[in-house]
Amino acid sequence: MDFEFTQEQQELRAAVVDFARKELRGDVTAAEKEGHFPRAQWEAAARFGLHGLPVPAEYGGSGQDLLTAVAAMEGLGYACADNGLIFSINAHIWSVVTPILRFGNAEQKARWLPRLVNGEWVGAHAITEEGSGSDAFHLSTTARKDGDTYVLKGSKIFITDAPVADLFVIFGVSDPEAGVEGISAFVVEKGTPGLSVSKSYEKMGLKTSPMGEVYLDDCVVPASQRLGEEGAGVAIFNSSMDFERACILAAGLGTMERQIEACVERARTWERFGKPIGKFQSVSNRIADMKLRLETARLLVYKTAWLKAKGRRASMESALAKLYMSECLVQSGLDAVQIFGGYGYMTEYGLERELRDAVGGSIYSGTSEIQRMIIARYLGL
Repeated sequence: MDFEFTQEQQELRAAVVDFARKELRGDVTAAEKEGHFPRAQWEAAARFGLHGLPVPAEYGGSGQDLLTAVAAMEGLGYACADNGLIFSINAHIWSVVTPILRFGNAEQKARWLPRLVNGEWVGAHAITEEGSGSDAFHLSTTARKDGDTYVLKGSKIFITDAPVADLFVIFGVSDPEAGVEGISAFVVEKGTPGLSVSKSYEKMGLKTSPMGEVYLDDCVVPASQRLGEEGAGVAIFNSSMDFERACILAAGLGTMERQIEACVERARTWERFGKPIGKFQSVSNRIADMKLRLETARLLVYKTAWLKAKGRRASMESALAKLYMSECLVQSGLDAVQIFGGYGYMTEYGLERELRDAVGGSIYSGTSEIQRMIIARYLGL
């Protein structure tokens, strides 16, 4: 296994860093206070090509493999301070664009992918319900067949980008007697009668990535907008999660690298008791541990992306990567705040925001507890 980036991948990562530093700047603290979705930066990222990384050129993308996409996202996390924007971009790519690409028919892909890739549309993935959560397939939303249409009824909760979304991938029970094999997926456009969304929630972190509820009140959807075969919902969801868990935290590698660089600089230049604080083992050891977590997390993420790029199944590997990466990101944030002391606790430095943003990683796309259950299942437990 060779996880070293090719020359082209290295150049792409560097180009993403340069782009993000120039085009994705802004006052993230102010945007966070306003709960503002950065639409201009969203569109700039799409023009650069981030939204279409895994999408073939015929639909406006660049057709990159997963390891190349990880390289790009790592660069984005390194250079962009707006973790909410990064999260929205990744949720859009891996849980909306990718399932349409993998399970949509030619007509569906031609209809929806170009506008999702060019930034005109924001996509949202809607499966979670108040009564499901980690039990993802315990759905009460129904999708009743009525001639050549389906009537969707129910509600979804904790849906990333729902308040600003133009298109939704929605899961509902089309055959109550078939258990999980009776779940189907549908693509529903904004403005469809019976579809409505709530205002954005107030959250602990990732505040520039809006989140809300989706309501389906006898929402009539043509059968032509069913994604995949009837009853394929679980397969579509599991496929999406494999990609999402493998990539959604890849940007965190860049964030952790940037935090280490900031902490090293602080430890070299900030003096206490007559010498730089980096000369104290309690500080230098903490930074060494940060580096160890970064490199081990990087190997797990790269391996998972490499397996997917080879067309191999990586469900356990993606669970391992998501679990370890999310928990490493939280600990790295805690360490950075601790090394900066009182300054790290202040909003001005952005470290406390990155810590709050990191906590969400242990919850979304399956909690840490669920990842451990998945790993144990693959071990035969």
